[in-house]
Amino acid sequence: MNISKLLSTRVRNIKENPFIHDLITQSEFLNSKINKKKILIIGGAGTIGSSYIQQILKYKPSKITVVDINENGLTELTRDLRSSNLLDYNPEYITYPVNLLSNTFDKIFNSDTWDVVSNFSAHKHVRSEKDKISVEALIKNNVFGAIKLLNLSEGNPPNYFFSVSTDKAANPVNIMGASKSLMEKLILSKKNNFRVSTARFANVAFSNGSLLDGFIYRLNKKQPLSCPSDIKRFFVTPEQSGQICLLATFLGDSGNIFFPKLDFHKDQIYFKDIALDYLKEEGLEPIYMNSEKEAKEYDIVNNSGQYPIYFFKTDTSGEKTYEEFYTEEEDYNIKKYDSLGFINTPEVKISFQQVEDDFEAVFSDLDSVKLDIVKVINKYVPDFMHIETGKHLDQKM
Repeated sequence: MNISKLLSTRVRNIKENPFIHDLITQSEFLNSKINKKKILIIGGAGTIGSSYIQQILKYKPSKITVVDINENGLTELTRDLRSSNLLDYNPEYITYPVNLLSNTFDKIFNSDTWDVVSNFSAHKHVRSEKDKISVEALIKNNVFGAIKLLNLSEGNPPNYFFSVSTDKAANPVNIMGASKSLMEKLILSKKNNFRVSTARFANVAFSNGSLLDGFIYRLNKKQPLSCPSDIKRFFVTPEQSGQICLLATFLGDSGNIFFPKLDFHKDQIYFKDIALDYLKEEGLEPIYMNSEKEAKEYDIVNNSGQYPIYFFKTDTSGEKTYEEFYTEEEDYNIKKYDSLGFINTPEVKISFQQVEDDFEAVFSDLDSVKLDIVKVINKYVPDFMHIETGKHLDQKM
């Protein structure tokens, strides 16, 4: 599928890629920071991480080490890179299917000195806040993982440390977004020790596990489409996601939080509109259903050219109907770069050990519930206004 073609009629930044200008303008600078350098990438098998690798290899680093728990994803990443010309200059390239929180990862990190450390390992779904156990897993990945990487970097500091954030970190209403807001604070607390940066992100269209990616699976399996009617989001292509992170790693000052310079009113589109565009692109006529049950009972096989689709109003925990990259209280700059804005951040003091202790106390308490974890997050992210409805996305198609 041509993702750019599908979305270009609705999304300005996909019709004409705005990040190309900054990449061209900064090409000599980027080359000086990447060429013949050693790069460690965590979470590199996912959509954003793999796109970042494709972008960074254009500048010919001498060594690139990729860590991800997804062994199959690493295999496909390597096949993809080897089938292109990106590794033809023969850098030292190796992948490890290893968990960031394992002792084995420490050996990988300490096996060399790194010019660049980039982290894409994350729980990225709002659906990850189903219950106490799922939230514990999310916190350990997004928060404890960041703490571990920062502690390792303190002893073996890279020239550039980058960790991806999310648009949901601005005025967070879900635990995933709040965990990333806390991650930002942890990273910023080290900005005077070594160079750090992060990026708040738009939705990556048709990325692994995304709702739009699910549309492809549903059609292939002859299953109905379903999506909220009232949710709109910013979108970038997988290629643009790597370009944003590449620029955010190296540009600006230590502690900057970058974001794509998109228009709040013009550049957000509804999921339902993309769903309808997708069916049209596939040559299918949408047939609107009134319930999940009705959609599942529709005879797709014997109604060639038509396809069932069910739209619903959002009623699950942690969902905002729109997204934003920054708040009015933050010191943001949207003039310096053509395609990116950034936030100048204040000094942050935070005890890593206290953060871990506070969460572990709740995790180990057999009588604790999800709300107790929310209270700990609120201690460190006071603007976290959690939306709790008692429902979660795993209860929907």
